[in-house]
Amino acid sequence: MSAVTMDSLDTLDAREDELREWIISQGEQRGNAVITVPPDEHGAGYSFTACAWALHEVPEAVVIGLPEEIAPVLLDAYVDRAAAGERFVFGRLYHDFFEGVPVTFERVAEGHYPEFFGSAFLVYPDGDFPAVQIIVPTPEGLWPWEERAPEGFATWQPVLTVSGAPESWTPGVDGP
Repeated sequence: MSAVTMDSLDTLDAREDELREWIISQGEQRGNAVITVPPDEHGAGYSFTACAWALHEVPEAVVIGLPEEIAPVLLDAYVDRAAAGERFVFGRLYHDFFEGVPVTFERVAEGHYPEFFGSAFLVYPDGDFPAVQIIVPTPEGLWPWEERAPEGFATWQPVLTVSGAPESWTPGVDGP
């Protein structure tokens, strides 16, 4: 194990400052920043917003398991629509983000913030921001919590609640 030196701390601080400045500049230019984390041996890739809450009082959002080129398009559309006044109801289906594939929303439990919104803490050091997850079914319309969903789908696209299942609605009753 190597020792932490002042030089390595200075480099880390400089990288964090650089990333924070990039996030803020993206927010100012585009209305929000989208940070993408590629898949690894621990799970699917994901993308999340930063600055949506600071600039528009719109909850930050995360989407897990979508291709890197699609996730930012979905997140930008969400922020644009929410910043224009649209409110998204947890458990309601929205058919107009992708042709032929609905999405739904769920509140993210704060315990998931460090893992799925890590860089957002550069903007919100106290973690004081609301967050939603945009959940996307398989192309066949199966959701991660459904028994008929493909094996591993619930692991590929976990639901970021305390229980790991939708909590703002009941699947099949008042949600998908």
